[in-house]
Amino acid sequence: MEYGKILHLSSIVADYLLYALVAFVSVQLFYYLFFFTRLAFYGKGANYGNSMPGVTVLVCAWNEKDNLHELIPLLDAQEYPDFEVILLDDRSDDGSEEFIRENINQWRHIRYIRINDQFDHVTPKKYALTVGMKQAKYPIALMTDADCRPSSNHWITAMTSRVSEEKDIVLGFSPYMRESGLLNWFIRCETFYTAVQYLSFALAGLTYMGVGRNILYKRSVFFANKGFYTHRHIFGGDDDIFLNEVSTSYNTTISIEEDSFVYSKPKTTWADWYRQKQRHLSVSRYYKVRNKVFLGLLSGAHVAIWTLGMALLVFGLIAKDMLLLQSLGIAFGVRWIIQWFLLVIINLKLDKTVEWFSFLLMDFALFIYYLVFGFITATKRKPRKSWN
Repeated sequence: MEYGKILHLSSIVADYLLYALVAFVSVQLFYYLFFFTRLAFYGKGANYGNSMPGVTVLVCAWNEKDNLHELIPLLDAQEYPDFEVILLDDRSDDGSEEFIRENINQWRHIRYIRINDQFDHVTPKKYALTVGMKQAKYPIALMTDADCRPSSNHWITAMTSRVSEEKDIVLGFSPYMRESGLLNWFIRCETFYTAVQYLSFALAGLTYMGVGRNILYKRSVFFANKGFYTHRHIFGGDDDIFLNEVSTSYNTTISIEEDSFVYSKPKTTWADWYRQKQRHLSVSRYYKVRNKVFLGLLSGAHVAIWTLGMALLVFGLIAKDMLLLQSLGIAFGVRWIIQWFLLVIINLKLDKTVEWFSFLLMDFALFIYYLVFGFITATKRKPRKSWN
């Protein structure tokens, strides 16, 4: 009799867990169908014949001599009517200054600014970018990093093609270079899924971040917001916290033309990647409440779906409850079909960043990622001492 009661009670609990699973699946599918479809069916077709305003490309560098060897010729060779590239050298001691000064006469569009000062009230990178903004001679600022490589000589053109009287900010895509190994695969997966989110949200008028490796905005927006003043002391956030402050439902758009992509070198060790992600995620606490709710609900639903799914699978196998197992299979099956369909379309637009056949494995890997870093971001972090 006691065994029967326990079995009956367990069955009731399993039913409620199944209802919860269906609820969380519905939440996640809402994001896919309401937000991600915007990116999946977003037309490329940028008009390269639009008016082409002058552009200043800003590159902050700290001990990046080897990367600058490769990057500077690519930037100098951009095919665009009026542009300049300002290299902001933040106290490098690796020979970067000597290399640039020795070769600067052979580059047509390169300007060099050496930054020797450091201040307690503002972080080094934000100070460097502010100096660059003040020294720029064109109305449009386009940012990238020293370890990045534009995909073509039309990068500037592709990004500025989306600028208009109404659109002050353009978010670009910056995939990591494809290499062998599990770490590289996961870096590409996480970068791809993050891009799916911030690009889709921007199209829905809910911009919350961009990536400093490939982002454009009018300098007037920067100065109207007093630059990075409100978060000048926070390491990081020159791309996401800044956009949280200045983006509106109508002034931001995206560029996903192949020419607009900027490739970045990925970390090669788990320890380096962990430190990088911890640094990136540490600034999310400064997001608007609205952004925190939307992002937290999406990642929370992801974790809940896998947690409930595994619990129900174990119970169904132990209790030999075929109806429960069938219901579980339907819930995950519908979710995976919609997820796979939309991600495949988006992946084709974003340079096939992730192998299509690994999307289900990516789904589980992201569950582990959200679980681990959800705990990390909820704990106290030590202050940063460097912007690199």
